[in-house]
Amino acid sequence: MTEGGDRRMARIAVGGFQHETNTFAPQQATWDDFVRADAWPPLLRGQELLSSVDGYNVPISGAVKRLSELGHEIVPLAWAAAPPASYVTKDAYERMWAMFDEDLRKLAPFDALYLDLHGAMVAEHTEDGEGELLRRIRGIVGGDLPIVTSLDYHANLTPEMARLATAMVGYRTYPHIDMASTGRRAVELLDRLLKEKRPVYRAYRQLDFLIPLVWQCTFIEPAKSIFDLVGELEAGEKSHNQGIVSVTHTPGFPPADIAQCGPALVVYGHDKEAVEAAADKLAQAVKAQEKAFAGELLDPDAAALRAIELSRTASKPIVLADVQDNPGAGGTSDTVGLLAALMRHKAGGAVIGMVVDEGAARAAVETGEGNVMRRGIGAVVGYAGETPVMADWRVVKIGDGKFLGTGPFYGGARFQIGPMALVTDEASGVSAVLASRRIQAADQEMFRHVGVEPSRVPILGLKSTVHFRADFQPIAETILVVQSPGAHVTDPVELPYRHLRKGMRLRPMGPVWEGPVIPSEARDPS
Repeated sequence: MTEGGDRRMARIAVGGFQHETNTFAPQQATWDDFVRADAWPPLLRGQELLSSVDGYNVPISGAVKRLSELGHEIVPLAWAAAPPASYVTKDAYERMWAMFDEDLRKLAPFDALYLDLHGAMVAEHTEDGEGELLRRIRGIVGGDLPIVTSLDYHANLTPEMARLATAMVGYRTYPHIDMASTGRRAVELLDRLLKEKRPVYRAYRQLDFLIPLVWQCTFIEPAKSIFDLVGELEAGEKSHNQGIVSVTHTPGFPPADIAQCGPALVVYGHDKEAVEAAADKLAQAVKAQEKAFAGELLDPDAAALRAIELSRTASKPIVLADVQDNPGAGGTSDTVGLLAALMRHKAGGAVIGMVVDEGAARAAVETGEGNVMRRGIGAVVGYAGETPVMADWRVVKIGDGKFLGTGPFYGGARFQIGPMALVTDEASGVSAVLASRRIQAADQEMFRHVGVEPSRVPILGLKSTVHFRADFQPIAETILVVQSPGAHVTDPVELPYRHLRKGMRLRPMGPVWEGPVIPSEARDPS
């Protein structure tokens, strides 16, 4: 570090590697998925990283901006993110690692390192994508260099990750409206650690039950109160000079078949007893709320019928959350269970999005606005044996998929998701928003791009689990949670785990996992 007036300047390397891995999903995350842009930037490396992330609600953006404000020298490495899917291919992981390996060796020395990580990456050749990345980085930079990372709310925070990072700072909101601010908090912590040069103690805890994503929302209880406590522990302990510098709780990402799947927390500080006490207090608070992580789930027909009934007297949209086809958790965003139910019950005026069917979107463009195309839409992957929904689809509006996100989650995102279209089945009055790339329906601009004003729709189907709430809950009369077939299985009890650690409850207050179920015909008769 070098002296700069009354401010100590540091040379800080920054980079990131983001993926949320649903190991039960049908599509893998390939190198191309990391390279191309969608709502977030494409693969970035070197100086272009610093300018290209500006304005996005992503951790690296907040980190870069704050480091610049603090006057540190920023050394950009590489950054990439891919949409949630199944295993990251070995090829993709190793290509990304090759960039980190080269840059860390070539651009050294550093005073510290900031990494924008997710925390739930699983690659074909490693269960703990982030732990393995940190292990390799430590092999280059050594054990003493301060490394601070930001983490997604849904991280499966492993013991290895906690051991290898100097500190890890997680999101506190779901929907994730604090991603950029989490990057900012992470580098402010890093700056503090560099200046104070005091020993940092860590208290890490894992919890013994899985929490379905749909009930992890911080807009509702019990997560709201738990994360209020996270903030209070950090701020309160600081104000009383108890030596706590950071508190992070990650509720986990259940559809990951790895030993360390599940909720965890980590507390950092300069007072070992205070750190341990804060970790115990938070762990006990989460355990005490276990039973409260629950709610009503409706099948598609029941949801459609209730939405139709409610819409008759509602002044705002009835929102149907198609939670199991959430592309933000590895869903294909093309299942048709909810769409077909809305059509069956003639839910006139209902709109569902985003139905990812590039072939249908391009066919709509070729058909032209105002014309009718006779074809099936959706079920491109064919999850759960589904087939496309055949109808005479009126092409109402087409778009190029290029627009700016304006909601709290995707605000500032420069979407590049290929041809889009609004198509309507005139027999039922139900419409679908077609898209060409998987993207979670979490921003109203996705609908406005093809001529739909979401606040004026009687029934709105959204392929999202929770992120939609940031932009759509304020315009909703009520929200119904739909359990239609999809690759993001809501109830972990239904997932065929093989690698989960024994003793974990598969849902709050649920059955305990004691190992994989072995089919009777495969058992040793002896």
